[in-house]
Amino acid sequence: MTDLRQTVEMPAKVTPVVIFGSGSIVTDAHLPAYRDLKVPVAGIYDPDLAKAQKVAGAWGTVAFETLEQAASQAGVVFDLAVPPAAIPELLEALPDGAIAVIQKPLGSDLGEANRIISVLRRKNIKAAVNFQLRFAPNSLAIKDAISKGLLGDIVDFDAWLALDTPWHLWAFLADLPRVEILLHSIHYLDFVRDLLGNPAGVHARTIGHPSSTVSNTRSAIMLDYGRDVRCNLSINHNHAFGRKFQACEFRICGTKGAAYMKMGVNLDYPKGEPDELWLNTDGEWRQIDLVGNWFIEAFHGRFAQVQRFAAGMDDALEGSAEDAWHTMALVEAAYESSALPMHPIKEAPDA
Repeated sequence: MTDLRQTVEMPAKVTPVVIFGSGSIVTDAHLPAYRDLKVPVAGIYDPDLAKAQKVAGAWGTVAFETLEQAASQAGVVFDLAVPPAAIPELLEALPDGAIAVIQKPLGSDLGEANRIISVLRRKNIKAAVNFQLRFAPNSLAIKDAISKGLLGDIVDFDAWLALDTPWHLWAFLADLPRVEILLHSIHYLDFVRDLLGNPAGVHARTIGHPSSTVSNTRSAIMLDYGRDVRCNLSINHNHAFGRKFQACEFRICGTKGAAYMKMGVNLDYPKGEPDELWLNTDGEWRQIDLVGNWFIEAFHGRFAQVQRFAAGMDDALEGSAEDAWHTMALVEAAYESSALPMHPIKEAPDA
């Protein structure tokens, strides 16, 4: 269990990147990850030129003045770290056959995802989506453990979150009709798909909280993987009663063993706590030493795999846009399920 895969090896020859967007995700994760991986940033474009210039100056690169200038760069990977509504226009501006990384989600709904996929196919753009939880060190390790048969056949997946998420940090969320599943639990749904494949169906309910102005902050989601696999996600971002009984964890059980994963970034956010991975394959729980956390090491893995594809080392993009479409379809089905009434319970007989 000590040699489980936790990282993605970089190619010897790296491809520079052009970044679209200069928001906090770029300064907090993308630019630090590229720095760590020694990937040159050829430049940054943002409609707010002053903002792009400030970020570019701080990180030793240039700010492109126009979209056309940024999109005309040759021999680069294009990193679209922008809101979903901006993605189609940017893709239209990219050269045919380009390689791109698209910020999650792949659109605000399945209709937008369909439009994005249509543009990618027409322009033959090879795109990965930044569902980076797949590439967190503990995520890579558990996937490797499962592929090696250490847990046997997976029969249970439980995600349990009881958190006090500071939604006020993201003012733009206040007016959005879809928040919790689309912008947060989508990571967990994508991770489940990466482990177990596409489910046959979903039951879901997502709701708000009396203390919050955000439209939905609590979700209950069940995925249908047939008669042998139980998959359940219980998500509560309003557990505001101190750290003691808060949680952000997955329990994955198989016919031969089990795993426990702690995702520490969400605990005491944004400070966070270290991630954890524990495995039990012989009756004893053992903690696996991790090389890092979801933030920002998962970005290392995501970007490294794109670099491998650009260098010809990997034949396909892991977490490609085509694959991410199925995560979007699952999210859409979850919202459709949530909008429906639950199965009614019969009334007591009159006599």
